[in-house]
Amino acid sequence: MQTTEIIEHARKLLDAHGDKAEVEAAQNARKFKEKGDLEQADHWQKIRAAIHQMRGPNES
Repeated sequence: MQTTEIIEHARKLLDAHGDKAEVEAAQNARKFKEKGDLEQADHWQKIRAAIHQMRGPNES
């Protein structure tokens, strides 16, 4: 997954889930990791990190 795709997914998740977007991405990453799909888990972790960055340092 390219950086532009990660950012696009992160923005869509933020639009859809607002403050809970980062949690959604983290849950998806964990779900795929538990299933053994490490590639998808990595994608979701990158999306979570992008959401975190978009929200800024003062958001939790």
